[in-house]
Amino acid sequence: MIDLSTLTTERRNNETFNLDQMTVAEALIKMNNEDKKVAFAVEEALPSIETVISSAIEAFNKGGRLIYMGAGTSGRLGVLDAAECVPTFGVPATQVIGLIAGGDKAMTVAVEGAEDSLELGRQDLIDLKLNENDLVLGIAASGRTPYVIGALDYAKEIGAKTASLSCNLNAEISKHAEFPIEVDCGPEFLTGSTRLKSGTAQKLILNMISTISMIGIGKVYNNLMVDVKQTNEKLVERSKRIIMQATDCTYEEAEEKFIEADQDVKLAIVMLLTDCAAEEGKAKLVRANGFVKNTLN
Repeated sequence: MIDLSTLTTERRNNETFNLDQMTVAEALIKMNNEDKKVAFAVEEALPSIETVISSAIEAFNKGGRLIYMGAGTSGRLGVLDAAECVPTFGVPATQVIGLIAGGDKAMTVAVEGAEDSLELGRQDLIDLKLNENDLVLGIAASGRTPYVIGALDYAKEIGAKTASLSCNLNAEISKHAEFPIEVDCGPEFLTGSTRLKSGTAQKLILNMISTISMIGIGKVYNNLMVDVKQTNEKLVERSKRIIMQATDCTYEEAEEKFIEADQDVKLAIVMLLTDCAAEEGKAKLVRANGFVKNTLN
């Protein structure tokens, strides 16, 4: 039996004992004040986050994958972050993967008992054909989710890298991961509701991990997302704007190269910056391992 009284995420918040008697304005101020604590708590964990990002870059460079695993809110946040990597960075959906206990149905409806199964976490990774080049990041606000622990233990068995993200110090899952991240945001505004501060902290950290690891494999030029995929008209126009910002060209020039590059923003930028045709630009990018700046040397 888990002793919830030992978990920061389960403690009552002294600042909100009379939550049900507050006015809307009072509750908003209290909630906002609690949320302000999250970024400072994440700051304390930056060295641990840096280690995980370095491991993710290493995994990508070896052809491996970053795999998020969690249950409930933690799992949903992992699935969300993984899904957003595809259009933002132009990676295949198989490079950053989010797994949630109970499968896709659990994104909207709780699946009874799924998070309590050690075997289910293991089986989900077996089904994914996990290999030693991959990095598995287990996410659990409580730091004790059996689904995540089972997955991390299996990943270690086959030689994959393992990381964890919890919102309690001295978390159980930290013992099962090579690279643990622990962030303590204090008791929740609403007792035990870890979709609040804990969820915010997890989202901030996942943003860091996915974004900075993608920078590390050449998906960014200056501060521009040059591998963005055009899934709607807004993103088509954003792509042209990115080309303009990267090269100081006109809209017409950006549009022309965008078409010549078959809507590959990064290629269009290289074509403009190095004054070359599409085929030569592709070759330059291959030699530069996808880094725009390395094509300029």
